[in-house]
Order: sequence, then C-alpha cells, then structure tokens
Amino acid sequence: MLLVTWDNVLVSVSLIVASIASFTALDTAGRVVSSRGWLARLWLLGGGSAMGIGIWAMHFIGMLAMRLPVGMRYDIKLTCLSLIIAIVASVLALGQVVKGAWLSPRRLLLGTFILGTGVVCMHFTGMEALLITPSILWDLSLVALSVVIAFAASGTALWLAFHLHQGEKGSLLMRALAALVMGIAIAGMHYVGMAAAQFTAPASMMPHGVSVEGLAVWVSIVTLTILGLTLLSSMLDAQLRAARLAARLRHANQELRQLVMHDTLTALPNRVQLEQQLSVNIKHGTLYDGTFALMFMDLDGFKAVNDTWGHHVGDLLLIAVAERLRAQLNEDAMLARLGGDEFVLLVPGSDADSAGAQAQRLVAAIDAPFELECYSLRVSLSVGIALFPLHGRTMQDLMLHADSAMYHIKQSGRNGWCLFEPAMRVMAQHQLELANELWRALEHQEMKLFYQPKFSSSNSALMGFEALLRWQHPTRGLLMPDIFLPHAEKTGQIVALGNWVINEACSQLKRWHREGHTHWTVSVNLSALQFHQRDLVETVRQALKRHQLTAAGLTLEISEAIAMRDPQFSQRLIGELHRLGVTVAIDNFGIGYASLLHLKHFDASELKIDRSFINKLRANSEDATVVSVMLSLAQSLNLRMVAEGVETEEQQRLLTGLGFDVLQGYLLGKPTPAESINTFTATAGEPLVSG
Repeated sequence: MLLVTWDNVLVSVSLIVASIASFTALDTAGRVVSSRGWLARLWLLGGGSAMGIGIWAMHFIGMLAMRLPVGMRYDIKLTCLSLIIAIVASVLALGQVVKGAWLSPRRLLLGTFILGTGVVCMHFTGMEALLITPSILWDLSLVALSVVIAFAASGTALWLAFHLHQGEKGSLLMRALAALVMGIAIAGMHYVGMAAAQFTAPASMMPHGVSVEGLAVWVSIVTLTILGLTLLSSMLDAQLRAARLAARLRHANQELRQLVMHDTLTALPNRVQLEQQLSVNIKHGTLYDGTFALMFMDLDGFKAVNDTWGHHVGDLLLIAVAERLRAQLNEDAMLARLGGDEFVLLVPGSDADSAGAQAQRLVAAIDAPFELECYSLRVSLSVGIALFPLHGRTMQDLMLHADSAMYHIKQSGRNGWCLFEPAMRVMAQHQLELANELWRALEHQEMKLFYQPKFSSSNSALMGFEALLRWQHPTRGLLMPDIFLPHAEKTGQIVALGNWVINEACSQLKRWHREGHTHWTVSVNLSALQFHQRDLVETVRQALKRHQLTAAGLTLEISEAIAMRDPQFSQRLIGELHRLGVTVAIDNFGIGYASLLHLKHFDASELKIDRSFINKLRANSEDATVVSVMLSLAQSLNLRMVAEGVETEEQQRLLTGLGFDVLQGYLLGKPTPAESINTFTATAGEPLVSG
C-alpha cells in the first residue's frame, strides 16, 4: 500500500471552506423565506449553488491536502460532474425545507435523503476522477460509516437552515456557530470517506487530465468567486432591506401622523391639530399684537338627514360640506372638523368686519342644495365667531365663546352668523345645563302630558285629545317643548321621551275609559327619529297590551315632511300600524311636497291641515279655495279632515262651513293637565260658539 500523508494547512483550509459554505447557505435560506416569487427562486438557486460549491470545494481541497508518492491528475468530466451533483442536490434539498412555514418530519427526511445522497455521490464521483492505476481499494466498513455521517450531516445542515434563517432565532453569532458545526460534520464525512480509500503499490497516474496545480487554481477561483458573490449579494440585500424598512417606517409614521392629526372622513385637521395651531396663534398674537378669528360652525338639519337617509348619506353630505367650505377659504386659514357636524375655522389676521364677511360667504355656500347620488339635500349653517384678543386670550375662552355665539344663532333662527357677546355665555351655560338635566328628567318623573281637546265640527261633541309634552322643571318651572326637544333630538333622547309619551297617553286614556268616556281617543306626535326606530310597532303593541286598550283609541300623528322623506318606508310602516288597528294622521299637511295622489298609497285615516293655512284663512280667499280642493280630494279618499290652530270664531264658522270633520285650537280649548279635563266634559255637547 502507498503511504498517504496530509497537508495540515490544506486540511484546515478545507474545514474553513466548508464552514463558509454552510454560513452562506444559512444566510441565503432566510432570504428565500422572506422573499416572494422570482426573487425567492433566485435566492434558492443562489443559496443552493453556494452550498453545493462549498461542499464540492471542501472535497477537492481535502483531496489536494492528500499527499501520495506519485503526482496526481484528475479527470475533467468527472470532476465537473461531481460539482453538478453537489449543486443540484443542495438546491433540491434546500427547497424542501424553506417552502413552508413549518418544517414537517416528512420534508426534513426527504431533504436529508436528497442532500445526503448528493454528497455521497459527489464524494465518490470525485474520488473516481483521480486518474490512478491500479484502481482504489475500499474499506467497506469505513465507506458505510462515511455514508451515515453524510446523511447525519445533511439532516443537521437542513434543520439548522430552517430554524436559524435570518430574521428569526438566528443572530449572527448563532449562525456562525451553526456553520462551524455543519462544516465539521461535512469535513468529517469527507475524511472518513478518504480514510476508506487504499492505494496499491506500485501505482502510477494516467498522463491526461488536469494536474494538482491546475485543479487547485480552478477550485480556488470558482470557490472564492461564487461564495464571495453570494455573500456580497446577501450583504447588499440586507442593506436594501434595511433601506426599504426605513422607507416603510417613514411612510408608516406619516400615515400615523395623518391619522392622529386629521379627520378620517373628510381629511380635514382634527381637534388635536386645531389645538396645536390655535396655541401657536395665541403665542404669536400675544408677542406681536396679532389678531385672528375663531369660528364654530354647526350644520342645521344634518341630524334629520342622517336619521332619515342613513349614515352613508350623512357621511357623503359631510364630505361635500367640507369641500364646499374649503373652496371659500384662503391658504392661511385652517378648517377643522371636531366630529359629527361640527366644524371650526381659524382665520389669522382677521377682525370683526372681515370675519363677518367670511362667515356670510360660508353660510351662503352651504345654503345651496347638495346633489349626492340620487338625493337632493338641503342643510344650513350656523356660525359663531370669537376674536382674539377681544373675546379671550386663552384657548378655552375662545373655544367656549365661539361655541356660545354659535348656540345663540341657532336659538335665533339658524342659518346665519353672529359675533360673541358676554350675555351669550350665560345663555350657552343655561342651555348646557338644561341638556344635562334632561337625562334625569324621566327618571325623576318631571315630564308631564297636557291634553288639548278635539271637537266634532258637526255636533260639538268632545272626541278626544292630543297629548302634548311639557317639562315640569324643579327650578325653572313649566318648560315648553321648543325649549328642550331640540336637545333631545340632537342627543337621541327623543326616542325615550317619545316612547314614554305613548305609554303615558295610553295609561291616561285607559283611566278615562274606566270613568265612562269610552268613545274618547288620544293622539300622539311622532318625531322623525322615533318614526324610523325599528321597534316602533312593537312599542305601540306592548303599550296597548299593557293598558288593555283597543288600538282604535290611539292615533299617531306623523308630519307630512317625515312621511314623504322616504315614501316607500312610510307606506310600509303606516301599513303595519294600520293592520295593528292604530289610526295614523298626516300632520302639518300642505306645507311640504306631498300630494293627495301620494297619500292614496298610505293607510292613513286623517289629514291635519297646517295651522299656517288656518291663520290666513278668509272667506272667498285664495287659501280658502286651496283648502276646499284639499277637502274634496281627501273626502274622495275617505280621509277625515282635522283643522288645528282655530283661534277665532270666524275661523271656526268658515272651517265648519267648508266641511272639516274635527276642530282643534285655543278658541276651543287650551292644552290642560289630565286632572283638569272636567272643564271640557262640562261643556261637551254644547255649541262651540254662540249665535
């Protein structure tokens, strides 16, 4: 046997190359997992090739480290084939373990088999490339041991490639230690395999093939080039990923700032940004004697749109309002949305005259109709103005005073603007306290019903009453509904109040029936929000059942405007109430856009002519002609006609002569508490007017 010696330097080099190849494979495995599409396939090909080339280079460097008494030469074709085997096996095996988020035992075993088989084939193909005669003799026990080591090393390499890829558990140090373990395992398989080879003396080398020196050059060039390019690509990719991450972080910060500082619906600045800018303007104005105007704006009629047509239409309206307001402003003005239908405008350098002119332009801009999808909507704008430093030098004072001015214009008729005055603050605080006290009014039984009588025009018989809500406030006395109902509508309390009215009216009617007035009825007005609540029919049904009343004793009054906002919905709901047995009356008829042709589709039983017609009604007047036509058409539809607001004897005679069925008004009887109803029963059946 030939004496075999080893070059310790090259042995060390082979171990280093195996470790570098392992590190490269671990590093690129993470790129495959974190990439998608063609980029993932590119990294898989690059990482597998680097691993295969590393294993192949380690093998041939190890063979170069072997010293025989004869010069060694290698077959070029078999040497290249061994390289191809190593690359293909590494790519296929690496692809098995990185293609899923979880490494199943099946995929690990399949990858281990592919890589282990490739390493074994590469090793013995490379040994076969050694052009030596006679042929190598093999120690089968050591061959078997090398095969076992090859599969164990392959399994270890693939397991580490999955669990230590970049971005998960593997830090740089962990990957380096894992690469060293893999390098030692791969080198161990190689040198055990080399130990299994025995060379018979005398031996000689065939003259063709590549020499040891040539092979060393090619192994060095290929190995260093491929591994170097792979590591360089990995580092460049890391830099690019870091740059992309930084860009994404900047974009995320911008989006976060947008969310924090802007309203998500209209993209206007929100309260946070407004307060920051307002603070800046106050500091600047204090230092340099500057002025600015702060305007609080609220939409009149927005809640009715939202309740009637839904939040989708309400959102579209808010967006359109924001765009229309923005179109009226200069670049230095800041328009913000606080929420709901409340907007705030900050105008630097503005005095009373310019602020008033600006507010007037905004009011006029919003007053025009909004054409949104299939809807034509109208709202108006109420604007309150506070000036710095005239009306306050702090953010809190300016906000409060602008808000107070806005509430003042709402109380004065809406659709306009006004400058803050000190008296407005007291009124605003009064309204705020009233709104807060409204929450406990029902709980403390402060609400009361007054009843206004309704008489038959033909025989003056008392037919029933209309229930009218009053608030018996503990300190402010008896409050009329126009004082507190707007607040109830704005907060949604109107539904609870309306349900209480239905229940209380039914309870009182039952008491009257027990007293013998079984022919009396009671009517209740429904707000827009109450009319559109889902459980209205069930609420009415439960109230009738609770007080053991027949449904015919209850009349629900719905204004013409509410009924005609959504005729299909109104037709369906009124039909359900009609089937329940409840009488439905269309209130305030004649001032909206309904017609009797529409009404024929409703199951209504009564029409209440709006009091504006009654107030202007004179014999032989144009209004009398219009009302007469209404009566004729209503009678053809079997609708009972009710006139409210009868205040003079002339009106009563004219209405009776025209053919109205029921009369109601201050002339005939004012709203009265239930305990005072006996004043009407004493006169029931007597002529309503003398002469």
